[in-house]
Amino acid sequence: MADKKNILTYAGLKQYEDELQELKVNKRKEVAQKIKEAREQGDLSENAEYDAAKDEQRDIEARIEQLEKLLKNAEVVVEEDVDLNKINIGCIVKVYDEEFDEEMEFQIVGSTEANSLQNKISNESPVGQALIGRCVGDVVEVETQVGIIRYQVLGIKRVS
Repeated sequence: MADKKNILTYAGLKQYEDELQELKVNKRKEVAQKIKEAREQGDLSENAEYDAAKDEQRDIEARIEQLEKLLKNAEVVVEEDVDLNKINIGCIVKVYDEEFDEEMEFQIVGSTEANSLQNKISNESPVGQALIGRCVGDVVEVETQVGIIRYQVLGIKRVS
């Protein structure tokens, strides 16, 4: 079975590449040094620093493997090529929430980049799925756990 494509914006790709570089270049060396220092303390069977350093090493290697797999299957959305006539991955959409009488902005991203604290919503989320392909002026109904939410699309723009 083929691995799922990870849709990323250029900023997301850069972020993951930087994290991978940091882990490979700096974090591996730091942990290797911690392990070396812990070994020098003698008996490893009762050495908490050694166990902690080995656990950290395992976590770092697992994250490196995860990032390499993510990047190997990455498909980058070029924000400059995004069609601003309809909502798609890589654009920022401004909507009006009819129930709460407020305007909100979301950036539509792939699922690996989604972060609600940064208003980045996944194209696979209920809201993301409902917005994809819509145009300015459209009213979108999204079924969520709390009921149906209605958004009116006010604007579509590129990430600046």
